Amino acid sequence: MRSPGSGGAKKTALETTKAAEVRKALRELRKTVEENFDHVGSAFAEEARKIHYGEADPRNIYGETNDAEAEALSEEGIDVARIPWIQSDDA
Repeated sequence: MRSPGSGGAKKTALETTKAAEVRKALRELRKTVEENFDHVGSAFAEEARKIHYGEADPRNIYGETNDAEAEALSEEGIDVARIPWIQSDDA
């Protein structure tokens, strides 16, 4: 018979392993984005609109925007994805 707390340690170890896998995947995603997208910083919403409306050449971009701007972009039909920006390995 197992003690009441014995299953918790295994669950915690599993959760820790899964969390490490998620962090690794997010670091890999960040690396891919940094290598293949143009960083536009805080001008993200403005640049996304220019691309969407044909005022700038189509390209993949990333940067920062607030919740209201992200929602406004989405309402305009502009695809926006927000991802957790986890610290990279070399930082």
